[in-house]
Amino acid sequence: MGRKFVNWSGSLSFTPAEYAEPADEDEVRALVRRARETGTTLRPVGSGHSSSPLVRTDGILASLDRLAGVIADDDGLATVRAGTKLKALGEGLYDAGLAMDNLGDVDYQSIAGATATGTHGTGLGFGNLSTQVAGVRLVTGTGDTVDVSADHHPELLPAARLSLGALGVLTRVTLAVQPRYQLHRRSWCAPVAWTLEHLAELQHTNRNMDFYWYPRNDLTQVRVMNRVDQTPDERVWHAPRVPGSAAVDEPREVHVAPTHRAIPRHRELRFEEIEYMLPVEALPACFAEVRRRIRQRHRRVAGWRVLVRSIAADDIWLSNAYGRPTATIACLQNTTLPYEEYFRDMEAVFRQYGGRPHWGKKHWLTARELRPLYPRWDDFQALRRRLDPDGVFLTPDLARLLEEA
Repeated sequence: MGRKFVNWSGSLSFTPAEYAEPADEDEVRALVRRARETGTTLRPVGSGHSSSPLVRTDGILASLDRLAGVIADDDGLATVRAGTKLKALGEGLYDAGLAMDNLGDVDYQSIAGATATGTHGTGLGFGNLSTQVAGVRLVTGTGDTVDVSADHHPELLPAARLSLGALGVLTRVTLAVQPRYQLHRRSWCAPVAWTLEHLAELQHTNRNMDFYWYPRNDLTQVRVMNRVDQTPDERVWHAPRVPGSAAVDEPREVHVAPTHRAIPRHRELRFEEIEYMLPVEALPACFAEVRRRIRQRHRRVAGWRVLVRSIAADDIWLSNAYGRPTATIACLQNTTLPYEEYFRDMEAVFRQYGGRPHWGKKHWLTARELRPLYPRWDDFQALRRRLDPDGVFLTPDLARLLEEA
């Protein structure tokens, strides 16, 4: 029977006709085939961290929670079940002497959900998490199982690495991994003008770098991370002095830990978020306009911070970083505060500068506005219709994103 689903932030709630927790791939195939035969939609769900309505359905909601765990690792690859949470994945890989190249700020998501929506971290040399996907196994809309990798159906890989769950239900994900390592994280506060002046230097001389801007006091918190085995002394931190300030000399935080513990942060407070991916050259002008509008129009309600990060370009068809080095701006808002007027105003700015919305966060674009932003859009749609000819996975919300009226 159906049961009420509520996402992480609490902004999305619905009751599907049926809630299922398949324990293995055979049960996933049976669910898909039954949905196809009865004309019902089926949507997979991981941890429910996304605040966009990607998983909403009045049909079958299939949780991947029971499909969890690391299956095997071999020669720089690790295969994991699709419902494995990033926190458990990090620990499992660490126990095997392995680690992922990069992670995002949150480890609450499942690996399938995180890669399907383009979750990302920061760093000029790192793509989003989907770029670490070397292969997947998925159950298509016909109930068939397809392996996709460099050796099996490689033509499908640029679509399957980030698919919004529109091509099928992922049951396994194979990741490119490396020997485990530790990161040294440091953060400090600085005036926004100083941070913007030194942004390129900080990005190019640190493995990972991002910053928060706080609208209320107009300060930033700068965060940098470097591998311990590549940072023999403090000289490599590349944190220029802030004139007239001791901020850099007195770091707010210094922390050393394995990558899966150093990068993600524990979140007690729930929040809503809008994030857009921009051509890197558009960041200065876009951020200046975001800052101006927030200070003039939204400072009274904008109680949370604005996060700026970077992502390397990739060739994944629906990736927000497809074909271009990317800068991201995210506006966060406590769930107890109004967000829609504020976020819609920010979206207008982001669109003005060629932004693409994060698939798992708040935005108001439909297929008509999205299609021009992705050069391989039509190729993805053709593949989706081939793998899901009856629209088993095409819920009304997903149709608004993918199908032009």
